[in-house]
Amino acid sequence: MPLLRKVLLNLTLLALLLVAFYYYETSNGRRWIVPNPRARNASLPNLTSALAAASYTTDINYSSSIINVLQQERINYYNIWCIFTKVTSNSPMRRKFQIFINSLLGLTSVDIAFHVISDDDSRSIAETVIQDVMTGTGKFMEVFYYDVHKLATQLEDIVSVMSPHFSSKPGTYYSDALFFLSLGLHRIAPSDQKLAAMFDADTKFRRDVKDLFEEFRNFGEDALFGLAPELTPVYRHVLYIYRNKHPNTLFGEPRHKGGYPGYNSGMVLFNLEKLRKSLAYNEIVGKKNVDAMTEKYHFKGHLGDQDFYTLLGMERSELIYTVDCGWNRQLCTWWRDRGYADIFANYSECHSETKLWHGNCNTPIPDD
Repeated sequence: MPLLRKVLLNLTLLALLLVAFYYYETSNGRRWIVPNPRARNASLPNLTSALAAASYTTDINYSSSIINVLQQERINYYNIWCIFTKVTSNSPMRRKFQIFINSLLGLTSVDIAFHVISDDDSRSIAETVIQDVMTGTGKFMEVFYYDVHKLATQLEDIVSVMSPHFSSKPGTYYSDALFFLSLGLHRIAPSDQKLAAMFDADTKFRRDVKDLFEEFRNFGEDALFGLAPELTPVYRHVLYIYRNKHPNTLFGEPRHKGGYPGYNSGMVLFNLEKLRKSLAYNEIVGKKNVDAMTEKYHFKGHLGDQDFYTLLGMERSELIYTVDCGWNRQLCTWWRDRGYADIFANYSECHSETKLWHGNCNTPIPDD
């Protein structure tokens, strides 16, 4: 019997060594790569390239040892998130997404873990676009996909609280959920992620994303999020009842007057580690507190998470670090033609270097 146990032990050790050798041989020398079972371009010239895109999905179970290795190796990655849903093959959003990915990879000097929240149809488009850009730029990043329907279910408590106050047409659960997923990113993201940035797909980098992550160094002790200012008078409009009752308020005023124009969520920085531990944030996103804040400021929004961030900045300014406007240079002029032409320039000005274009309101992004 002792001899049998010794033989079994030796066989087990041999098997573990073979597994370790296999993954070493199929790695790219810097990090472990888990093959994407849905990879579309299996005919790439070498195995390293073919395995450069990985998939993180809740319906695929890898061994705990491999997941642990991935988590350890991803500590040095820059975690980038993007929502890419309801996209068809001929949708303009496909081209915008390509511009976004191309600018991200073309300028980066760091390893990126790219996290895409998507649906089945949009995911296949994203896979093609990302692989084409990686091949074209010669740069690679790990890519992880998350099913938007599953995430919506996970964050049902947040969506149900936010939707009545910050949706243009509350009640369409899937549509509502899309606009509030960022508020629960600390619950969605793998637990090893400490810092992350989320971008709208209609953005374009002009600087290395590494430089944006340097902004985390400027976060105050209590800051959980980092956002750039809103560059239109939308919250001047949303807060008109509150402003009429408080004529000396700076809420809704442009920055050049020392005012608070609100925040734009086309780019959001997250201190995920602090968010997971924050009792204050967990209380703030509860129904009682959200109802109280919206009533206090007579706030009825229509821009999803952006409305909540703006409201949070009014009530608990220490929880949001204001990022330089150059990191979210919005191009939308919709409000200029809706009764605010005389003051629009006061809001849209940004004298900083443009580091990230944001083509919101379907506005074309410059070719530079």
